Amino acid sequence: MQFELIQAGEDAAALARELRALVPAPESVRAQVSEIINRVRSDGEEAVREYTRRFDTGGAEPKPLRIPDHEVEQAARGLDPGVRAGLEQAIDNVRRVASAADERDTTIDFGTHAVRLRSAPVARAAVYVPGGRAAYPSTVVMGVVTAHAAGVGEVTVCAPPGAEGEIDRTVLGACALTNSSRVYRMGGAQAIAALAYGTETVLPQDVIVGPGNLYVQEAKLQVSHQVGIDGFAGPSDLVLIADSQADPEPLALDLLAQAEHGPGTLVVVICTDGAFLDALADRVGKAPDTGAAVRGVEVVRLDQALALAQALAPEHLQLAGPHAEGLSSEITHAGCLFVGAKAGTAFGDYIAGSNHILPTNGAARFASGVSPATFRRSFAEVQIEDPAPLAKAAAAVARAEGFEYHARSMESRIRDNPHGE
Repeated sequence: MQFELIQAGEDAAALARELRALVPAPESVRAQVSEIINRVRSDGEEAVREYTRRFDTGGAEPKPLRIPDHEVEQAARGLDPGVRAGLEQAIDNVRRVASAADERDTTIDFGTHAVRLRSAPVARAAVYVPGGRAAYPSTVVMGVVTAHAAGVGEVTVCAPPGAEGEIDRTVLGACALTNSSRVYRMGGAQAIAALAYGTETVLPQDVIVGPGNLYVQEAKLQVSHQVGIDGFAGPSDLVLIADSQADPEPLALDLLAQAEHGPGTLVVVICTDGAFLDALADRVGKAPDTGAAVRGVEVVRLDQALALAQALAPEHLQLAGPHAEGLSSEITHAGCLFVGAKAGTAFGDYIAGSNHILPTNGAARFASGVSPATFRRSFAEVQIEDPAPLAKAAAAVARAEGFEYHARSMESRIRDNPHGE
């Protein structure tokens, strides 16, 4: 496994751009994704099946897109007992965290009128579960449980089939344990297009969430005018800030855990101690190559480490060692923050209860991980008892903008309307 050491300068933003440039950009697949989406919009399921045949089943004829409910239930019954127990605990933990989100309606009473802030769940949501290098039943848990906690009535799951035409049985079992409404054998940009626009058997969705490769994430961006999305969720990235008092053994495993996601994964460790970085490099270097590389950045001061982490705005940010952990209150740009040597990011990926569908590619500057809010839309309800004060105050503003009938509309609610209307 490759470990590359980088000497940091004072310009954190420049170094962050240099590190981000190591990851393939969404623009590199934009044209291909656009072609796939347009084809699915025009040809529907025929196009989805063609792309499945080309990209997933190795030329073999794909099976029907939707998996029958009895097959989903059968997969749950066939789960390894240890895997089932782990999934059930993850489901409970994720549900508890998601249910703690405050979605209560609030009313602001002005005396003359009131504005009630309301939220409501979308009707249908879909969770995209990646395939390829691995199976991800944990993503089923993160997406489906959170959508249900938000009040979504129908939650669909899709995952790419393998060469034999089926999706992973553990993924299928997780769909049963989370009470998924429908499960489809489809992946890639074609699956995102089908979920956004609908096909003969796929219902169009209101929201699509889930991690995936560049093609999947670019497809989500291209359909985001049609359907809600969680944001750009993949490939994975991790930034670790450590000090010399931390134990390098579990931290090296944390770095390797994220590197398991393969090429395109950005893994960065920042430290003021060169010897500590060497100890990590020794451990990482002995691991099998995953196609990803770990970058070690030596800084002079911890404030440089903080500045670089904030500039990178990583999906996962881990602080290990007493001095590094002291930065936690200053962190504002991270998809999920892990504080302390015992808080490895793998716990967040599976069992802690936090969500692992997180913003990547630096999007944690402005985006959040999947939560019940992802599946709910907010709106205001206005009730006016006495329109006179409001109309008298706002009519002049409306006329200043050149909207005479806006002004008259408000003034018409006043009993002594100067226009007699």
